[in-house]
Amino acid sequence: MKRLLIDGKLVEAERTFASLNPATGEVLDQAPDATTAQAAAAVEAARRAFDTTSWSTDVEFRIRCLDQLHRALVEHREELRELTMAEVGATRINTHGPQLDEPIEQVRYYADLLRTYPLTEEIGDAEIRGQIHRRWVEKEAAGVVAAIIPYNYPTQLALAKMAPALAAGCTVVLKGAPDTPLITLALGELIAEHTDIPAGVVNVLTSSEVAVGEVLTTHPEVDVVTFTGSTATGRRIMAAAGDTIKRVFLELGGKSALILLDDADFTAAAPFAGFAVCSHAGQGCAINTRLLVPRHRHDEAVRYVAAVMEKVTYGDPTDPKNFMGPLISERQRDKVDGMVQRAVAAGATLVMGGKKIDPGFFYAPTLLADVDPDSEIAQEEVFGPVLAVIPFEDDDDAVRIANNSIYGLSGGVCSADEERALAVARRIRTGTMSINGGNYFANEAPFGGYKQSGVGREKGVAGFEEFLELKTYAKVVA
Repeated sequence: MKRLLIDGKLVEAERTFASLNPATGEVLDQAPDATTAQAAAAVEAARRAFDTTSWSTDVEFRIRCLDQLHRALVEHREELRELTMAEVGATRINTHGPQLDEPIEQVRYYADLLRTYPLTEEIGDAEIRGQIHRRWVEKEAAGVVAAIIPYNYPTQLALAKMAPALAAGCTVVLKGAPDTPLITLALGELIAEHTDIPAGVVNVLTSSEVAVGEVLTTHPEVDVVTFTGSTATGRRIMAAAGDTIKRVFLELGGKSALILLDDADFTAAAPFAGFAVCSHAGQGCAINTRLLVPRHRHDEAVRYVAAVMEKVTYGDPTDPKNFMGPLISERQRDKVDGMVQRAVAAGATLVMGGKKIDPGFFYAPTLLADVDPDSEIAQEEVFGPVLAVIPFEDDDDAVRIANNSIYGLSGGVCSADEERALAVARRIRTGTMSINGGNYFANEAPFGGYKQSGVGREKGVAGFEEFLELKTYAKVVA
């Protein structure tokens, strides 16, 4: 059984909870169920490591430790791949992309960034009352970071938070999702056994208890909370952190819209829409789950997308022929199915799918047509392989519908006229946009949302600077 990482030691918990294989529904293993006392001990260890070691000030040491972590991830990649397929339900092809291989390179990216990033910035001399004052800014670690991640892309999200935080000189308490505890604990084991990262700098917890997360978001010794998950939980975290005025960085829900303008090549755009919504069974916050099409081409678009979605292969995640795996749990599958059935009852046309598939927690690729843009299925995050096709009248109407959401995480526009597509994209209030299928998701590209999709950015230089404080200095030089 895997163990928690607290203050440099791999430790067990008094109790455990089961981690299931979502492709079979069977118990994969038991995970340690951390208590609130262990969560508090992890925070105290992180505080002590930040305040009493050279971690926050020794840049070269941090680079060396990040290089060690990167090597350990590469060396143990195949073990992590097997665990990711078994516990997360990610297909093999998915692990060669955003589930594992790409995230591992985030660690190298931030190690390399730290080698060149200017942590001191001169802002110029100033003459004040007859004296010359030199002024400069130093960028230093923000402190103790509580990082809380969901189940859908656990390795990617853990490293997207840990790597820049560690590079900045922060110490971290990472809490994995209760649905995918084992893969998160595996990261803690690699840190403990294959790096020189000092005791307390990284602590890794898993727990079935909501109160453990509450400790991390309210503890007075936590300086920064970074959370990825639902918007509802994000609201509660922001409110809870207010008592101690913590810095809060949130990457929350999405209801992204892909707009096909009337001159778009539907034969090219349909595969993009149909396959994307089935990637990791639709369990991605930035996936385009609304497809906006011109009303006079609605039926044509539906035919193209249905033809593509019918070709989506699903089943055993370890089989390289399968593109889509299961949903994470029976609970999540019931939620998805309930939303689909209510959408049909409300007037949407079920073109294909809309059914559970056993064994495991599979759900058939589902296409809904003639969807009301104000309906639940068009407004609420589904987190399943469900695409809602919504007709629009003209470009202005498409923009109105795309922006008719509390979310603003991502989206896309397709058109034969790239300038027209870009003009429409610039009117959509989201943090990322794809033009004619362009892929923005990369280690150097900032990722985050507008509106209730979050606060702050992950990845890139912006993701690093989320974990820095600015201190301005001045001294008389003449």
